[in-house]
Amino acid sequence: EAFHNCTSLKNITIPDSVTSIGSFAFRDCSNLTGITIPDSVEIIGNGAFGGCISLPKIEVGEGNRKYTDVDGVLFDKKKILLLNYPAGKPDTTYKITDDVTSIRTYAFYRSLNLISVTIPDSVTSVKSDAFYRCTNLTNVTIGNGVTSIERAAFAGCTSMTSITIPDGVTSIGANAFWDCTSLTSITIPDSVTSIGANAFRS
Repeated sequence: EAFHNCTSLKNITIPDSVTSIGSFAFRDCSNLTGITIPDSVEIIGNGAFGGCISLPKIEVGEGNRKYTDVDGVLFDKKKILLLNYPAGKPDTTYKITDDVTSIRTYAFYRSLNLISVTIPDSVTSVKSDAFYRCTNLTNVTIGNGVTSIERAAFAGCTSMTSITIPDGVTSIGANAFWDCTSLTSITIPDSVTSIGANAFRS
């Protein structure tokens, strides 16, 4: 949380001496317009750039051994972990690539332009707060490989009207769909064995 909620911050240069960027380091820096992760960075915490609603892309140095970017979206080097979708990316639709197996905590937090997201069968878990406060997200396709929807994964998605949970899901975390005020239809399959507290509150 080093620069958390620094709403006047527009530009920052991260020097090559930095090896670690902690969780929520730049969260809700709503006027940050650009970020380049140098080759030296080996650790990036959860939600490091979450909620940066003016940030259209996250760039990673070509020599970085741990991380990379694809069309401005931050991934690990193997492209199987989606770390951060820049909240200011102008696209209204996004299809997660078939190589991805996990969507990290706060990965899409406050991505206000997103209307439609497709999660492929390769993904096994939607981590906590992954799509928290994506207030314009109306259409989510969840792949059949997903087994868990964690805490507050889709909380605050106030435009979502319906959701179909695939047969592979066994657990729905606490507050998973909390404050989805437009949700009128939900289908819970036989495979679900646990639903956390306040999963559908409000």
